[in-house]
Amino acid sequence: MQSTYFFWQRERLINCLGLLLGMALMLSACATTDVPLPPPVTALKPKIALVLGGGAARGFAHVGVIRALEQEKIPIDMVVGTSVGSLIGAIYANDTNSFELEWTAFTIEKDNIFDYGLMTVFTGLGIAKGEKLEEFVKSKITVPNIEDLKLPFYAVATDLNRGTRVVLHRGSVARAVRASSTIPGVFNPVEHQGKLLVDGGVLDNIPVAVAREQGADLVIAVDISENVVNFNIKNLIDVLLQTVTIMAAENVNNKRKEADVLIAPAVGSVGMLDFTQKKFCMQAGIEATQKAMPEIRRKIEEWHKKK
Repeated sequence: MQSTYFFWQRERLINCLGLLLGMALMLSACATTDVPLPPPVTALKPKIALVLGGGAARGFAHVGVIRALEQEKIPIDMVVGTSVGSLIGAIYANDTNSFELEWTAFTIEKDNIFDYGLMTVFTGLGIAKGEKLEEFVKSKITVPNIEDLKLPFYAVATDLNRGTRVVLHRGSVARAVRASSTIPGVFNPVEHQGKLLVDGGVLDNIPVAVAREQGADLVIAVDISENVVNFNIKNLIDVLLQTVTIMAAENVNNKRKEADVLIAPAVGSVGMLDFTQKKFCMQAGIEATQKAMPEIRRKIEEWHKKK
């Protein structure tokens, strides 16, 4: 009778263990079944565009601006550039590293950009060809086409035949930068994508509208315009550069108001071809950006409140 009791208890124990094992297997199967999970919650953030204006050698201020924005952890989602703004913008869009950008900027000299020649004056439409600038860009940017850059990038040029703005967002990076930087009368116009192109600053030296058209929520624009008053005009190049400065000044006054935040480094006294002021311009860019940081953060906060 006692053995029958123990036999019954053993069978009961076996059944319980079997039931527990079955439940464990069921739970294991549920755990490994591909059950669709809800998508992770991603914090909304504004798409921020950095718009870099033209100004030749004063463009080193753009490097300081980018460095300060990076240090303050302000994300840049796209870069739009005119003239030297397209050069600095393309180099940054290629690597998105402000320290590398600064290192590259310090290597830029007039001889890397201006290929003057007597024959060019007589046979061309400018006093420099612009081929050196294109080759320089090729040597510093690791991808051939704009589509391959790490950041969306837009170079702004002017159609010389039609008098219209041209936004270059595909094809050769080097050719786009060259076209955007082709100061009329200084460089030969550039044939690119079926158009004859010159400097974007002729029509739009701070192309805020381009950033808006490309979906930017917030636009940070950098104005490196020169003081228009200039009594130091001594040669043909000075005349050409002063003419471009006057043209740019007319459209800059209106464009400045279109940006959400305007950064204006104090570099207006630096000549367009003065490559000896790199460090000064970079520091001016850093200081102007630091000064603008409360406004930048306020604009970002306002954007979030609207969402």
